[in-house]
Amino acid sequence: MNGPSPVLRCAVFGASGGIGGALAAALAARADVAEVHAGSRRGDAPCGGKLKPFAFDLQDEASIAAACTGIGGPLDMVLIATGRLTRADGTGPEKSYRALSAEGMAELFAVNTIGPALIAKHALPLLRRDGRAVFAALSARVGSIADNRLGGWHAYRASKAALNMLVKNLALELARTHPQAIAVTLHPGTVDTGLSAPFQRGVAAEKLFTPALSAGALLGVLERLTPGDSGGLFAWDGAAIPF
Repeated sequence: MNGPSPVLRCAVFGASGGIGGALAAALAARADVAEVHAGSRRGDAPCGGKLKPFAFDLQDEASIAAACTGIGGPLDMVLIATGRLTRADGTGPEKSYRALSAEGMAELFAVNTIGPALIAKHALPLLRRDGRAVFAALSARVGSIADNRLGGWHAYRASKAALNMLVKNLALELARTHPQAIAVTLHPGTVDTGLSAPFQRGVAAEKLFTPALSAGALLGVLERLTPGDSGGLFAWDGAAIPF
């Protein structure tokens, strides 16, 4: 029996990172996917076969707009796998309010909240209207206000909480024009990447995921979600995380 025809078109923003690269590779391996547009700042994400690299700068809206124009529609899935926990100079995250600075907060909000918002602005119009479509951005459990019991990491937590609210807003608006669309944020677990490397001490081996394992789990979660789940924050195991 022949498998499904490769018809799905996907885009991954942040495909040069650990999780983003694994998401792009996992999508490219699927029989029902025709092409995966893999975006990175230098345009040097993996290429070949179904993988089609493109360049974008998360802090340059014009580059995001140009990238989306080049990709074109309709798209069945848009994934945002960008994010920053520490500042570009390596400092952070803040352990106390005494370490807060306007510059540090602005830097993390630019990457974790504003960048994904601008991607949404230009990518959502490309989503398929005549069938199921998915828009998802990587967030974090620590971005949940209801689940916050330790404090600290102020700019990162706040920027991810803002991302969760943003995608909730997008989901409500998207439902008016794309009734079968799903817009969610995702918690990938603790993944063995450069972002988490300084903070892995004490993480049990079975709870430290490879990028491939996390990516596979996240795509499985997205497959199971319905439009009724749109606007939510979901963990790698499918559990809904309260805002």
